[in-house]
Amino acid sequence: MAVVKLKSGYNIGVPPSACTLSARSQPQAVSEHKAIVQDPDLPELAIVSTGGTIASRIDYRTGAVTSQFDADDILTAIPDLAKVGRYRTRQLYTILSENMTPAIWQELARAVFDEIRRGVAGVIVTHGTDTMAFSASALSFMLKTPVPVVFVGSQRSADRPSSDNAMNAVCAAAAATSDLGEVAVVMHATTNDDRCAIHRGTRVRKMHTSRRDAFSSIGIPPIGYVEYPSRAVTLSPDATRRGSGGAVLSDRLEDRCGLVQFFPGMEENVIRAFAGYRGLVLAGTGLGHTSTSLIPAIRDLVRDGTLVVMTSQCLNGRVCDRVYDTGRDLLKAGVVEGGDMLPETALTKLMWVLGNEKDGEKAGALMQQDLAGECNRRSRHGL
Repeated sequence: MAVVKLKSGYNIGVPPSACTLSARSQPQAVSEHKAIVQDPDLPELAIVSTGGTIASRIDYRTGAVTSQFDADDILTAIPDLAKVGRYRTRQLYTILSENMTPAIWQELARAVFDEIRRGVAGVIVTHGTDTMAFSASALSFMLKTPVPVVFVGSQRSADRPSSDNAMNAVCAAAAATSDLGEVAVVMHATTNDDRCAIHRGTRVRKMHTSRRDAFSSIGIPPIGYVEYPSRAVTLSPDATRRGSGGAVLSDRLEDRCGLVQFFPGMEENVIRAFAGYRGLVLAGTGLGHTSTSLIPAIRDLVRDGTLVVMTSQCLNGRVCDRVYDTGRDLLKAGVVEGGDMLPETALTKLMWVLGNEKDGEKAGALMQQDLAGECNRRSRHGL
């Protein structure tokens, strides 16, 4: 099978018997990338690469997108990065983000902390987009940082004409040299190549499977923007500023935690399957509800030592289990309200809390405290 690249950026497979080579279509030698020239006067940044589409290209043996580039390849493939900073690179993993695990989050937090201690002005983490919000929120709890820690990815691989990898990477580098002092995600803000949004690591979600502006801040506006191609960075008053505190690593996680979304007709054995887990996040309906038939199973989990936290399937608003009878019964069963936390953020927070606090009552109280910008005291109008 011959793979033909179309002008649209997509590929088609054609039987070799249907192909005719002409003089114009003969393969041409591919010029080697020149090593990027680093300006010693620019701020030093670290790139910690984990893989993902931003580090991927088409494998023409299979026609599939695979993660093939390392961190140095990213530098040579995106020469505009040299205008923003000079770079240290570290290849931590070369995986697509569905293969992320809590253990890798811990390795990533340690690697980023190590780079901060080496004195870099900021850290860029290249990451697949599918679970980038999980990883960014996990690092937000494990790592207190005096410098920007910026996650970046791309929706479309580098060999596609519509790829967003170069612009996202340059904007991430600009954010990494800015006055930001927290973990964030930087991705396209619109479908055009005009600006990237800076999203807080605990308030961001991927909202579309393939659009370049797939990421949105939930419950709050983005904490900043990077204009392109000027690379001008604007931070909101809510963004944590550079140097607000020292670097602190607290990388203990409890991986015996789960996340389950309630659905009508769910049987109690789904809940009982989490027996023996230290923690469980429920994504309930509306204000934070499940069917009444599940409450006995939930009560049994809590009685046996599982911390159960209720969040909502709704993207906006907050849990309030004091309005309806079902909610009050869930509270009596021992469920902890998760406020307006996103379910995926509640999961990574629960892993961190239970990894660092063994007392169940204290752990439940911590789940209701704002530790890394994950909990809003008030819901904002229109968000």
